[in-house]
Amino acid sequence: MAAHIWRMMIPRLRFALFLCALFAVLALGIAMGSERYLEMIPCPLCLLERWPYRVVMVAAAIGLIAPRPFGWLALAVCILAFTADAAIAFVHVGVEQRWWDSPLPQCNAPDFSHMTPAERFTAMPARPSKPCEDPTYLLSFLPVSIAMMNMIFAGALTIGFTVFAFRNARSPV
Repeated sequence: MAAHIWRMMIPRLRFALFLCALFAVLALGIAMGSERYLEMIPCPLCLLERWPYRVVMVAAAIGLIAPRPFGWLALAVCILAFTADAAIAFVHVGVEQRWWDSPLPQCNAPDFSHMTPAERFTAMPARPSKPCEDPTYLLSFLPVSIAMMNMIFAGALTIGFTVFAFRNARSPV
């Protein structure tokens, strides 16, 4: 009951922008928490999937303090960022399922065949990376990789906020 009253007290657009920022913080928090506390190593595609959420946080924050027309623009940027994240996650799922090779050169093993041992040592990254084609499962009993979870999550947010925008674009609140 209290949540319903609270939502009535603030404009729907601002509430949607707040939710965009909240979901972006939640997604980044889970990603960084699993990296830090569960000691999961992210691959380069995993790291790329985080950038749209950062864009959403900035756009939503600007939209929350900006006048109403800029709020709608900020919501459009959030929807585009969620769409981009779903697309990146789809590419990542395709790499995990071996439907195609990774578009990032960092995901592929380097060619050390023409290097001396000293050159090989200097070419090694400072921090080890996980191969992009090896799926990581957050929940061992659920055969859904983190990339697939992210694709579903970002896709649902894209659809949800797009429906909200089309239903409320002409709303006075």
